[in-house]
Amino acid sequence: MFSDLITIIIWRQIRNEIGKGWKDIDISDSKEDIDIGKDALDKGMEIAGYGYDSEQDIFYCNMDAWQRNMGYNRLYDEASAALGMIVDCEPIYFEYGGKRWLVEFWKGQYDLCTGCEVGVYTTEEIESSTPETPKYTFYNCASNEDRLKISFSLKKHDEILFSRNDKHWWLTGFKLGEFSEPSELTMEISITLKDKIMCNAFVESLKNLGYSEKEIIITGNTVGLIFDKPRTPQPITRTPETDRITQKKNKLLCDSYEKITKVYDNLKDKIKAIKKQSPELYEEIIDKAELRSYLRNMRNFRDM
Repeated sequence: MFSDLITIIIWRQIRNEIGKGWKDIDISDSKEDIDIGKDALDKGMEIAGYGYDSEQDIFYCNMDAWQRNMGYNRLYDEASAALGMIVDCEPIYFEYGGKRWLVEFWKGQYDLCTGCEVGVYTTEEIESSTPETPKYTFYNCASNEDRLKISFSLKKHDEILFSRNDKHWWLTGFKLGEFSEPSELTMEISITLKDKIMCNAFVESLKNLGYSEKEIIITGNTVGLIFDKPRTPQPITRTPETDRITQKKNKLLCDSYEKITKVYDNLKDKIKAIKKQSPELYEEIIDKAELRSYLRNMRNFRDM
């Protein structure tokens, strides 16, 4: 993560890059106007760094998205609840090949989306002065050489919402308008490490977090596990009361989205309908983008 929340980024980029955007396009417009709208949507998503899988109705991060330049720090997770994201996270730290590695899992409610992520990050700053050093180190997104083959299925009440499979540095999926509590979600994850040494280091870290040998399936250099209840401490910004308040708001947003878009069968028309029928919902999402921009720029603070 920290992924830029898909709903925030896509909506903001469409507004900023397409200019007047959907403002002058009505649902009843001609086919020519609709085609232009489709091009605008595609352009907005491309600039935002995301793609759209129409078969599964999910957004996902592209390989060379701009977010790849932003890296990762634990502070991203600490800020998530304040930005409307109630997400379980599971960071796994280990050392291999002269680097400290971080493989992290996320699942939960990303404001207007139910989603999940697996991120791969590295740093060559491996000197540890305290046990907390790995947590608060700044990590770079994995290079092409350090990408790992990852697959996962996100399940809700034992039913698969979506699946992804790729060699990646940040494998993601976000289902717009779906509301979930993090505890309702499980991820079935498979990761192929580079070699046996790396595999052993990763598995040892999993065991140190509390995963038992029965919960870890090893086939060659591939490790499989289920991420349901986190074994690591969650961000201090998540409390039962703040989770309840934020999730109440998130459910209202998702309910509003569903009410407005249920009569449409494609993303383009859904977005136009939101823009036209619920400008306050549209503007709230866009306004949050400013906060996310400041958050992502925290990387620059490190070098000041």
